[in-house]
Amino acid sequence: MKKIILSLAFCAMATLAFAQDNVEGQAFGEGVKQGNIIPATKVEAQLGKAKKADMKVEGEVVSVCKKKGCFMNIKISDKETMMVKFKDYGFFMPKDMAPGTKVVIDGFAERKITSVEDLQHYAKDAKKSEEEIAKITKPKKEIVFEAKGAVILK
Repeated sequence: MKKIILSLAFCAMATLAFAQDNVEGQAFGEGVKQGNIIPATKVEAQLGKAKKADMKVEGEVVSVCKKKGCFMNIKISDKETMMVKFKDYGFFMPKDMAPGTKVVIDGFAERKITSVEDLQHYAKDAKKSEEEIAKITKPKKEIVFEAKGAVILK
């Protein structure tokens, strides 16, 4: 009887320990584990001279793809945002997520040059006007994030 009680107690404690490893909130994809989360304002510094780096980032949503939630933009400074795509289109975010919503993402930040064609495509998905889309005439150097997991914070 003692062995059964000890086994049950051990299982209960292990369950609680593992449950506390994840960031709390509405999880998507693989979710996000606690630890080493940096603010979105530090992404560029964390990348340093590297082209690509694995990281967990907490930030504020600026916009989400209005077509199907297949990307979002997170504020990384007063003037810049970082596009967040989702690994292998394995999950999407809610299309109606309000600007200012706090999220944590886990994946890879990468310096890229996004083509005019891709920028125009993203603008269409974001339901921008034809006039706004026509103004996109140059490729953009930016940081793009591929998330394997995301959590909308409570």
